[in-house]
Amino acid sequence: MPDRIQCEFHLLRYVPDAVKNEFVNIGVMLREAGRVDTTRVRFTRDWSRVRCMDPDADTSLLEAMEGELATRVRDGGTGSKPVMQMLEESLSTSVQITESRGALAESVPVEMELLMRLYVEPMREKVVRRRSGRAGIAAQMRSTLERAGVWDLMRKRIPASQYTRPGDPLKLDCGYRPNGVIRIFQAVSLEGDLEAAKVLAYSADRLREGVQRVEQASLDLAAIVEPWRTVAGDSGEAEDRYRFGVETMEEQGLRVLTVAQLPGVAETARRELRV
Repeated sequence: MPDRIQCEFHLLRYVPDAVKNEFVNIGVMLREAGRVDTTRVRFTRDWSRVRCMDPDADTSLLEAMEGELATRVRDGGTGSKPVMQMLEESLSTSVQITESRGALAESVPVEMELLMRLYVEPMREKVVRRRSGRAGIAAQMRSTLERAGVWDLMRKRIPASQYTRPGDPLKLDCGYRPNGVIRIFQAVSLEGDLEAAKVLAYSADRLREGVQRVEQASLDLAAIVEPWRTVAGDSGEAEDRYRFGVETMEEQGLRVLTVAQLPGVAETARRELRV
C-alpha cells in the first residue's frame, strides 16, 4: 500500500442563528499537516440544505467566500498572523470553522472528495433533477477540473473589466496561466437565447488586447457548450441556431469545445500546472 499523507481538515459551517446554534456543513478546508501552502478550500455546490434552514441566505456571498478564503490562506501562509486567526477574521458571523481534525490521505484531492461526500454532500436519492443550460455546463466543467485536482489552482469569476474597460459586467468562469499564455474557459449554453455567445464573441478582441497589455501574454479563450444533439434534436431551426452560435464565436477566434472534451481540457491543465 502506498504511504499515506498526514493531513488535517476543518469543516466550514453555516450558522444563521448563533442563539439556536443550528448549522449546516457547507465546506471543507484541507491541507497536509504543517503545510499551509497545500491548503485547499471547497464549498458545496448544492445550497438546498442552507435554503431549507434559512430561506433568506445570501448564497452568492457564500459562493464568493470560497475563492476569497483560499486566496487569504495561501497569501497568509508566510505572514506573521496565525492562519486560524486570519480565517476567523475573514469569515462572516454566520460562517464558523471547526477545530482541526486529522486524516490519513491517499492525496489531498482524493481526500477532499471523500470529506465532501462524508460531511457536506451526503448521498441523496438517485433521482435528481438534471441541471441544464449554462448552470449544467458550468457544473460539469467544475466537477471535471476538480477531479483532475486543478480547480483550486485556477482563478475564478475573472472580471473582464480588468482587460476591457471599467463597467464591463462580464465575468469569466475560470482560467490559469501556463508560461506566456492565459487560458480562460467560459460556459456558454446554445439552448434558447444566444445572447451569451454573441456577448463573448463581441468581447474577444478587446479581451485579447487587454490581456496582452495587462499581462504581456496571449489569450486562449475557450467556450464550453452542450453537444449539438442535446439542443437541436430533430429540429432544423434549433440546429441552425446552434450552428449560428458556434460559428459566431469561432469567427472571432474562440475555441468552441463541448462538455465531452472537458477531460482533455482537465488533463492539459493538470500537465501544465504540474499537478
